[in-house]
Amino acid sequence: MNDFDDQPLARTTDVGGIRIHALDAGRQWLDGGAMFGVVPRPLWSKRIEPDERNRIPLAMRCLLVEAPHALVLIDTGVGNKDNDKFRSIYGIENEGDPTRLEDAIRAAGFAPDDVDIVVSTHLHFDHAGGNTRLRSVGDVVPSFPDAEYVVQDGEFRFAHRANERIRASYLPDNYDPIEKAGLWRFVEGEAEVTEGVRVIPTPGHTPFHQSVLIESAGETACFLADVCPTTAHLSLPWIMGYDLEPLVTLESKRGLWERAFEEDWLLVFEHDPVVPWGRLDPDVDRPALR
Repeated sequence: MNDFDDQPLARTTDVGGIRIHALDAGRQWLDGGAMFGVVPRPLWSKRIEPDERNRIPLAMRCLLVEAPHALVLIDTGVGNKDNDKFRSIYGIENEGDPTRLEDAIRAAGFAPDDVDIVVSTHLHFDHAGGNTRLRSVGDVVPSFPDAEYVVQDGEFRFAHRANERIRASYLPDNYDPIEKAGLWRFVEGEAEVTEGVRVIPTPGHTPFHQSVLIESAGETACFLADVCPTTAHLSLPWIMGYDLEPLVTLESKRGLWERAFEEDWLLVFEHDPVVPWGRLDPDVDRPALR
């Protein structure tokens, strides 16, 4: 586990002429069986070792993109609004000013107020919790009040269904204050966010989950989010038990890997405890990083 503890706040690379920063927004500990669905423990535990409570460590890794005309933040971690019981259940560790995400933005050379656009891949609490923050006076406000927030219109509507299967993951304080402030830009399907940054539908984990492409000078990076949360999930059938439509996830992954092989994409992993990014190895039979 020490490798995870020693991760830097920000790691930087270039995609063509665009600089990207993998931001450490903290960690969470989730049940290993839930993270790997039908894959047996003897298999998945060789990839990520569980603790005595059968939980595995997971990064909450966000991406800061220096696009030509905007500073773009992709996902925001869990935020600062949750009580001690919630943080204990999900093993959340993200202390900072006000959270580790903002510390990581500073480590990348920017101030949180510099963010122009926030993209939510979906609205689960560990991806969109940092969209808003709890102030000392007790109210919840947008964390980036001068930014435009981007999400799939269908995802926003789906989050408000609040049925028994999904309501533990969708917490209105993470997205309704954004609507109240008039900061949402809703998109449908594939859409350009700003020059060099584009969202593409990758459903399965949720019906309107999206991944994010960063494209410049013939190079591409793909922020996968929960379509493939860790490098251990590269194999097509290794799918989370949390996914609402696992067979749809499988096809989303299949389509992504075909393009990633052909175009040599850099794949960015949101939850891998150690590896922020890598490229698929064309010399092996199953999807793996080279």
